[in-house]
Amino acid sequence: MCVLMKTKFPIYVISKGRWERRQTVRTLEYMGVAYHLVVEPKEYEQYAQVVSPDRILVAPENFSELGFGSIPVRNWVWEHSIQMGDLWHWILDDNLESVEYLNNNKKVKCKTAVPFLVIEDFVLRYANIAQAGMHYSNFCPANEFRPPIQFNTRIYSCILLRNDTGYKWRGKYNEDTDLSLRMLKDGWSNVIFRVFSVGKRATMCQKGGNTDTVYSEDTQRLKFATSLREQHPDVVRVTRRFGRWHHYVDYRRFVHNDPKRTDFSTVGTTNNYGLRVVLNDQL
Repeated sequence: MCVLMKTKFPIYVISKGRWERRQTVRTLEYMGVAYHLVVEPKEYEQYAQVVSPDRILVAPENFSELGFGSIPVRNWVWEHSIQMGDLWHWILDDNLESVEYLNNNKKVKCKTAVPFLVIEDFVLRYANIAQAGMHYSNFCPANEFRPPIQFNTRIYSCILLRNDTGYKWRGKYNEDTDLSLRMLKDGWSNVIFRVFSVGKRATMCQKGGNTDTVYSEDTQRLKFATSLREQHPDVVRVTRRFGRWHHYVDYRRFVHNDPKRTDFSTVGTTNNYGLRVVLNDQL
């Protein structure tokens, strides 16, 4: 069995009904990164046949049957991390097919834990960053300019969360956007990385997760968008795009949530964390 590298803070992957595909688990193992796979009691046996049992955490109940999607188990994960004494924790969707490095107009799949380590080191330089994450790869095209990072926007799917903020996940829909907005409204800052991004299977394209319980027909998509507007009417409107309902969030009001540096020092040189691009025939 290969030894997986631990990050500074634990990585949790919540999964339901996807023991056969388990994209995020495969991605992390390809990268050599340690993780906790969180599953419901009723699905433990299926997952334990394809994932090392020492990587699996069994939630205390079948949370999906409570009618709130992944919210209860997300809060259980947050509390688990706090009880373990962690300052932050990662929470990843279970349909991430790659982590990619964008440099010199090239996107390369990462076979290293460096993306997670870079983001962890980055947030520790600031006193008021509450969350960080990696953008979706399809929103970071290699042939268009994108800044390597962006402050004060929505963080989703691949999230690093500070544990001592006092927040909890809530609701049933749009939990990632809602959490980002609540933190930003209270004056926290956040940061999303584009230099590192995640390749993610589109919503509703496969069974498992929240596909059958949260995301479904067009009327459900309208409810999905409207619920966020009801939570944050000052910055959210509902719109029709790409043949279905969406929410649109105006993040411009948070442009002055400036990240505040802690007292840290650098040696004045670029740290590439040993990262280098290796061609396939050199592997």
